[in-house]
Amino acid sequence: MDFKIAVLAGDGIGPEISVQGVDVMTAVCEKFNHTVSYKYALCGAHAIDEVGDPFPEDTYRICKEADAVLFSAVGDPKFDNDPTAKVRPEQGLLAMRKKLGLFANIRPVQTFKCLLHKSPLRAELVEGADFLCIRELTGGMYFGEKYQDNDKAYDTNYYTRPEIERILKVGFEYAMKRRKHLTVVDKANVLASSRLWRQIAQEMAPKYPEVTTDYMFVDNAAMRMIQEPTFFDVMVTENTFGDILTDEGSCISGSMGLLPSASTGESTPVFEPIHGSWPQAKGLNIANPLAQILSVAMLFEYFDCKEEGALIRRAVDASLDACVRTPEIQVEGGAKYGTKEVGAWIVDYIKKA
Repeated sequence: MDFKIAVLAGDGIGPEISVQGVDVMTAVCEKFNHTVSYKYALCGAHAIDEVGDPFPEDTYRICKEADAVLFSAVGDPKFDNDPTAKVRPEQGLLAMRKKLGLFANIRPVQTFKCLLHKSPLRAELVEGADFLCIRELTGGMYFGEKYQDNDKAYDTNYYTRPEIERILKVGFEYAMKRRKHLTVVDKANVLASSRLWRQIAQEMAPKYPEVTTDYMFVDNAAMRMIQEPTFFDVMVTENTFGDILTDEGSCISGSMGLLPSASTGESTPVFEPIHGSWPQAKGLNIANPLAQILSVAMLFEYFDCKEEGALIRRAVDASLDACVRTPEIQVEGGAKYGTKEVGAWIVDYIKKA
């Protein structure tokens, strides 16, 4: 198979982890006799500094022409600390999702047995947790009408029936492939947009009689994820709720550096770690590359290359079991490994497999 990959490294630790993802992809392609080519493009703060646009038209063209995008992270403190900034790195991420029609964000939340002690939750609560958060990605408050002056501001949480139907369809279909349990998360007791979500979900549920469908207010879902994460199989929700809940879900595994994601929809899919740019760690060779590497596994699996994805997952598991880990998840007294060393170990495992 031929792969044309757009690589958007972005800001902060993005370039460091991006290299590890590309190296793993190259090693797997060599192993399975695939051909792969890469085109690199600007995004985020780096793109603003270079051309004044966080998602330049040239970057959009490169993404549009690719089979998939391997994305890393955007964000920079100089924009975070300036509330008057008109152009922000995160606008590039939103523009990429909107222009490529990436309406479904798939974030798996799982635990690794050797890292249960790293979770802030008790091991008996998180052991066996394995669920998908499916977040609507191109609607809601992030894209609705906005206004701000010195005295008032608003963001419009706007959704249409087609937007809701298509993301719920993704949720039901993933539930059918898993344990046939779908939880629709909303705030239907307060928000009109949520009541439309719940109405449409109730209309669609009879079309999937094998799926047990339940409904949960977002505040209850946030609490249940901490109290009983093994309850969930597939969770589907709107943009803002999904953004918050998926970050909460990352705590279950013990590190945001462990969880990948996929954004899919009408055009080129994007595969990325769920974490941000962590600018404080830039250049220190301490960033965990595993989420980026596992996003490559998701990329292969998206194209039905299951053996390739499985090999990457085995390599990641083997690295964790061998305590080849970056500092935030290393065992006490364990050897010191940086971003580059962890990535190189996994590449070597793949080549020898």
